[in-house]
Amino acid sequence: MANSTADSDKIIKEIASHYEAIIRLIGEDVEREGLKDTPMRAAKALYYVTRGYRQDVDSVIHNAMFEAPGNDMVIVRDIEFYSLCEHHILPFFGTVSVGYIPGAKIVGLSKIARIVDLFARRLQVQERFAEQLCDTLYEKLGAQGVIVSCRARHLCMQMRGVEKQSSTTVTLATRGSFSGSADLRREFLEAIR
Repeated sequence: MANSTADSDKIIKEIASHYEAIIRLIGEDVEREGLKDTPMRAAKALYYVTRGYRQDVDSVIHNAMFEAPGNDMVIVRDIEFYSLCEHHILPFFGTVSVGYIPGAKIVGLSKIARIVDLFARRLQVQERFAEQLCDTLYEKLGAQGVIVSCRARHLCMQMRGVEKQSSTTVTLATRGSFSGSADLRREFLEAIR
């Protein structure tokens, strides 16, 4: 999935040329001291924050699956994430909490955070982000159930449009045993408060 360094450099240079054109179109002088290197810096930043397109889940999980004794809920709470809204290409950011009831295997805890990053580092909408995390963890872990709670602030709502500074969006996705049990969902939600 990863691009070679030569491919990455070529892509970054092309993105920089587009940033240069955009800066000119909004009325700025790209030769001005403070903006001379901005197209390249912005291109490198965009390439970095969209690195999820160049990763795959199997490579992230690698060999971090282990036998699971028992079937009690595992919760990884308050995983911070940063993403870009696909509608305005403005940041949205917050935290994700994941709960799962293991099937035959558990996964290394850091891998859950890495999977969060993989999906966050793409052009996204929060609703799909939570669903992708839930589907992927349910499938890859062979879990009995998975629940994902995502809480985020969206700069597309704070910097432009309605300009509501205190708004937060919460999404919840469930699979397996969490879908059919209000008690399990309640236990998870109480644990992440």
